[in-house]
Amino acid sequence: WMWLTLLYSITGGAALLYALYRWLIPAVVQYHAGLALIWHDVIVERILDTVTQSTRPQRILGAVQKNATRGDPRSVVRAIDQYCRNQEWAMNVGDEKGCILDSVVSEVNPATVLELGTYCGYSTVRIASLLPPHAKLITLEFNPEFAVIARQVIAWAGLEDKIQLVEGASGDLIPKMKEQFGVETFDLVFLDHWKDRYLPDTKLMEECGLLRKGSVLLADNVICPGTPEYLEFVRSSPRYESQYFKSHLEYTKVEDGLEKSVFLG
Repeated sequence: WMWLTLLYSITGGAALLYALYRWLIPAVVQYHAGLALIWHDVIVERILDTVTQSTRPQRILGAVQKNATRGDPRSVVRAIDQYCRNQEWAMNVGDEKGCILDSVVSEVNPATVLELGTYCGYSTVRIASLLPPHAKLITLEFNPEFAVIARQVIAWAGLEDKIQLVEGASGDLIPKMKEQFGVETFDLVFLDHWKDRYLPDTKLMEECGLLRKGSVLLADNVICPGTPEYLEFVRSSPRYESQYFKSHLEYTKVEDGLEKSVFLG
């Protein structure tokens, strides 16, 4: 009886822990910004890295290779969204804010795009799939391990010809855009990298003459984790006309949004 009781205790404890991990805690943190980021971006990621002996980007790539159709960008986007909603959260722009991103890309119809922060290539694929023929998308990624995964995701989507992924720090690469990459100005810039780089990189793009009258900056995560200095700058500067699109932090119920800022010259 003792062994049976012990077995029931272990089984019951394991079932409780699984329920907490899989459903109860995720449901609770859905509405709290700090808890959501700590739970998903620290605790769960470390647990899964240890258990699977892989990284989150590698697991996302695996979901793409398993569930997405090669050469179909939208199926790549769907596969990542499905994985991140049902299996493991990740800081992509996500499906809800992704629709706002899509609408801005379609409205601007840019010939030249700069993306700051590639991560696994999710938003890169979303943007590139909507670009007109002969348009150019340059995406910058600081982390070489992320860049390795992003290149494979982009290749799976069949968009290598439209996308140039460059590894390095945005502060080092932005001044080289004209000379090394042959870009005079960008029609659209998507900011989705380190939040404390939004403002300095925007000022750097101004200094380097990479923004023309009508250039659009679209910034993600302006509420969560938040970019207060950047928001204050674009909303108060006479050089920008800004609009906030209220939404939610990717795959949660936490308020977040995108800030669209048109450069007035």
